[in-house]
Amino acid sequence: MRTYAGHSTAEASNELYRRNLAKGQTGLSVAFDLPTQTGYDPDHVLARGEVGRVGVPVAHLGDMRRLLQDIPLEQMNTSMTINATAMWLLALYQVVAEEQGADLTRLQGTTQNDIVKEYLSRGTHVFPPGPSLRLTTDLIAYTVTHLPRWNPINICSYHLQEAGATPVQEIAYAMSTAIAVLDAVRDSGQVPQERMGDVVGRISFFVNAGVRFVEEMCKMRAFGRIWDRVTRERYGIENPKHRRFRYGVQVNSLGLTEAQPENNVQRIVLEMLAVTLSKDARARAVQLPAWNEALGLPRPWDQQWSLRIQQVLAYESDLLEYGDLFEGSTVVEAKVAELVERAGAEMDRIEEMGGAMAAVESGYLKSQLVASHAARRARIESGEEKIIGVNAFESTEPSPLTADLDTAIQTVDPEVEERVVAAVREWRETRWQPPFNHPRCSSALDRLKEAARGTGNLMEATLECARCGVTTGEWAGALREVFGEFRAPTGVSSAPVAVPAEEGSALADVRRRVEVTARDLGVGKLRFLVGKPGLDGHSNGAEQIAVRARDAGFEVVYQGIRLTPEQIVDAALAEDVHAVGLSILSGSHARLVPDVLDRLRVAGATEVPVIAGGIIPSSDAAALRAAGVAAVFTPKDFDITGIIGRIVDEIRLANKLDPLEVPA
Repeated sequence: MRTYAGHSTAEASNELYRRNLAKGQTGLSVAFDLPTQTGYDPDHVLARGEVGRVGVPVAHLGDMRRLLQDIPLEQMNTSMTINATAMWLLALYQVVAEEQGADLTRLQGTTQNDIVKEYLSRGTHVFPPGPSLRLTTDLIAYTVTHLPRWNPINICSYHLQEAGATPVQEIAYAMSTAIAVLDAVRDSGQVPQERMGDVVGRISFFVNAGVRFVEEMCKMRAFGRIWDRVTRERYGIENPKHRRFRYGVQVNSLGLTEAQPENNVQRIVLEMLAVTLSKDARARAVQLPAWNEALGLPRPWDQQWSLRIQQVLAYESDLLEYGDLFEGSTVVEAKVAELVERAGAEMDRIEEMGGAMAAVESGYLKSQLVASHAARRARIESGEEKIIGVNAFESTEPSPLTADLDTAIQTVDPEVEERVVAAVREWRETRWQPPFNHPRCSSALDRLKEAARGTGNLMEATLECARCGVTTGEWAGALREVFGEFRAPTGVSSAPVAVPAEEGSALADVRRRVEVTARDLGVGKLRFLVGKPGLDGHSNGAEQIAVRARDAGFEVVYQGIRLTPEQIVDAALAEDVHAVGLSILSGSHARLVPDVLDRLRVAGATEVPVIAGGIIPSSDAAALRAAGVAAVFTPKDFDITGIIGRIVDEIRLANKLDPLEVPA
C-alpha cells in the first residue's frame, strides 16, 4: 500500500515518508522532480520553475542521504519512478544503503526503468533508443547478480493509457517492450541462459486501471495469459513462479475531473476493485491518486484519504478471503480471449517492423496513440462517451471540498527552488572537503565516458561517480557527450482526422472562421505555435490541440517537448505565427508563461496572443490573465473545437479585427 509522493526538498519529502509510514503505508513510492528525471541539475536553464514541483530533487549523494534519513532500507520496499536516469538513482540508493550497513542482497524495491513509454507518453527520455536500451540491459544484468531481490525494470503501460491507448494497445505495446528488453539482455551475453529465469522472475509491470471495470479486469487476465506464453515459448522459462505476471497498479488519473472533483472518489474505488476483485489477476501493489489531482498537487490529508480507501478494502471487507470470483464466467472468458487475440496480432505487427525500438523510431507507436486519444476526445465532445459532471449531469450543488480552492491543493514555496539551486552550487564547491571528503570526480566521469564508448556494463562506473559526489547533471551530461540526445516523434503530422468537418458541424464553422481571418489578415494560412516550455513531457493535451488546429485549417508549428522560453519565442518570430499556445502540467506555468510573454513584448510581437493550458489553479489562472495571457484552459475545458474557435477570436481581437458572427 503506497502513495506516490515527494516534493520540494529531500528534507521535506523525508518527513512526509516517515509520516506516511507511521500511518500504515507499507512501502515507499518515490516521485522525483523533472530535472532529476531528465538528467539536469537544479540550476540548469531548463530546470527553471520545475525544481521540486512534481517530485523531490535529488542532485547528488547528499540529497539521497537526506531523503532516506532514519528509514532502514534493508527493511523497506522502495519503488522509484525513474527511467532515463534509473541507473544513477539506483546507484545513489545503493551507496546510501551501504552507508547504513545494509545487506545488499536483502534490498527490495523497483526501478521503473522503462524508457519506451517515455518516448511515447511521459517525455522524460534523454538518450536515443539504442543507448537507452543498453542502460536498461546493464542495470538488469547488474541487479540479477548483486541485488537479487530488486526489480530492475517495471514495464509501464500506465502512461500508455494516459496517452490514449486502448486495452489492446496497452497490452501489445507493453509486451513488445518487455520482449525488446529480454531479447537485449539475452543477446548481451551478460547473463547465462540458465539464469534467464532469474531475469524474467524479477521483471514486473506497472499498469493503468480505468473506470471500465469489466474491460480492465479482463485486460489483466489477458496480460497474465500472454506473459505466460511469451516467457515459456520465446525464452524457455519452465518454472511457473518465474513466469508469474507480477504487476502493480496506479489507477487512472486521466479520468479524474476538475469539474465536480468529488466524483473522482468513486471512480478511484471502482478502478481499484477492477484490479483486486479477481484473485487470479490481482495486483501485488496498488497506489491510488488523490481526488484533487486535476486541481493541483494533493495535500498530505488527500494522500491519507487514498491510503484509507485501500485499508478499508483490505481490513474491513471480506474481498481478500475468497478465491477468484470470475472463474467459469463465459462473459469474462470471451472478453479475455478477444483481447488476447487482438493484442497478439498487434504484437506480430510490431515484430514485423523490427520490434518496439524500431516502432518507436519510425513514429508508428506514437502516431497510433495520438490517433486513439483523438478518437476518445471526439467521443467525449460528441457526448457518445459520457463523463459525469463534465458532459453529463453538469448541474451541481456547491462543494465544500472546493469552497476554498487556494487551500484545496498543496502549494510549493517558490523560494524552494532558490534554496535548492544554492545548495547544489555549494555541493559542487565543497564536496571534496570535510565532512564529505569525496574524491575529485573528474576521473570518475572520465571513466564513465570511457565505459560508455566501449561495451562493458556501466553500473560500476556509475557507482564510482555516486561515491565521488558527482551530480545528476554531470552524470547525464557525460553520457550525453557519448550517446547524444533524442527528440522523439510527436505523432501529430501523421494522426488521422478525428472529427470530420461536415457541413453544419462545429469544426466546419471554426474552419470558416480560420479562413476568413486569414483572408482579413492577408495571409495564406493562420499559423499557430504549440509550445511545451520547461521539462514537462506530458504532451497529450498539446498534441490534441495541435491535431485539431491542423484539422481546423491552421498551419501548426509544434516542435515537441522540452523547450526554453527563448526557443519558443525564437520559433514564434521565425515562423511569424499569429498565436502561441503553451501547455504545462507540471506547475511551472507561473514562472515560464510570463517569461514567454515578456520576450514576445521585447521583440515587439504584441499582436501575438498567448494562450495557456494545463493543470492551473484558479488563482494562478487569474494571475496569468492579469499578466497578459489571452485565455487559460484547464482539464474542465473538454471541447477542443471550442478552444480552437476561441483562439481564432483572440487572434482577431489582438489584430483589431471585428468579431465574427457565430451561427445560432
